Amino acid sequence: MIHLRLTVPAARSAGIIERLTNMAGVAHLAHLPGASAQPPGDLVLCDLARESADEVIEWLQDQGVHREGAITIGHIDTVVSVAAARAEAAAPGHASDALVWEQLEGAARVESSLTPSLLVLMAVATMIAGVGILLDSPILVVGAMVVGPEYGPLSALCVAGLRRRWPTAGTAAGTLVTAVVVGMVTTFVLTVILRVTGAAPEGYDLTERQLTAFISHPDALTAVVAVLAGVAGMLALSQARTGTLVGVLVSVTTIPAIANMGVAAAYQESAEVSGAAVQLALNFAGLIVAGVATLAIQSRLTGRWEA
Repeated sequence: MIHLRLTVPAARSAGIIERLTNMAGVAHLAHLPGASAQPPGDLVLCDLARESADEVIEWLQDQGVHREGAITIGHIDTVVSVAAARAEAAAPGHASDALVWEQLEGAARVESSLTPSLLVLMAVATMIAGVGILLDSPILVVGAMVVGPEYGPLSALCVAGLRRRWPTAGTAAGTLVTAVVVGMVTTFVLTVILRVTGAAPEGYDLTERQLTAFISHPDALTAVVAVLAGVAGMLALSQARTGTLVGVLVSVTTIPAIANMGVAAAYQESAEVSGAAVQLALNFAGLIVAGVATLAIQSRLTGRWEA
């Protein structure tokens, strides 16, 4: 279920409480007159079946509650209540399929931000993948894919694009491009250092990389996997299925492709750089197109999505 805490002007709280009382999926409604000091007003608390959350939140926004007061949304892990069970039974649809757009948009704003920690994780992930490519070690490559943070801004781009939140979409795109450049450059520098110190192989021989050579040689199946991963990733994001999201991260070769661009550049293998760049572009395109399409279909099945 979803927990709502509303800050409402005192003159409007009675009407809002009356409407909430009659809305399907609402339970545990409480009214605390004058409890809010800034902004001044009443506090209204309630729990919602997830299936009803988007409808209720959109209605509250239509009433201007977010402009005159505030709408705070929280997630409830467990609730033991007959009233809650009745509210969930009365709400249309299924909780696992419901979209709560404000939560998704809030997550998009956070994930789209360019932060030092994101860049550090990106650099670490691509350098691990770079070492995995040099050693022809799929285990290291897969480990790097799990560490990589690139799906955060990528998913934010999907959400913001569908909702027409262009400033957020622009920020997410900028963050993604910057992270890719940082990952490629740091892997390039690491590879140069390893070559200078003799820790890396002298040559870039694909015949010695039978397990990781596919990274720079994309084919039609690359696009298929990227699309499927995009569908699964957006479903995992919208339903908070973290286990599924980890599986998505190890299904696409975004981090390995970025790392391979850096490694190949250090060996001055332009064909390999180009191949990895095509691999990266196919993965990003498949993830974004499938992610936007999945969100659009979900929204049509579960409610409105127009901004």
